[in-house]
Amino acid sequence: MLQIRAFTPDDREAWEPLWQGYLTFYKSSLPAEVTEATWQRLNDPAEPMHGLVALLDGKIVGIVHYLYHRSTWTTADYCYLQDLFTAEEARGRGVGRALIEAVYERAKADGAARVYWLTHETNTDAQALYDKVASRSGFIQYRQVF
Repeated sequence: MLQIRAFTPDDREAWEPLWQGYLTFYKSSLPAEVTEATWQRLNDPAEPMHGLVALLDGKIVGIVHYLYHRSTWTTADYCYLQDLFTAEEARGRGVGRALIEAVYERAKADGAARVYWLTHETNTDAQALYDKVASRSGFIQYRQVF
């Protein structure tokens, strides 16, 4: 049975391997202090950053992080779905879709105007799901890292 719920501080031990798996998938790594700050923000009700876990048979097998921000195009906030990851053994079982839909529900309840996210152009497995639950915007991302 699949359940979705908000993070609790007790989820750290199960969250961190999934977080590291996500970073590894994107060939990234972060200093320990960034991971610690991220965890603290995800569990601070004063932060605009939030997280949900997916549980299959009581085991955390998926995570999603999302945050709210202002927009010049609407008076309502936008919801940016920043990170989504499912444990390999749980893929193909509806975990990613359930996490996205849970973010949709929370964003609507919080009055957001839209939910959006990015994925890498080579992440075709994820795109197969994303094409079913959202529409592509056609925008290309540019960035300058400091």
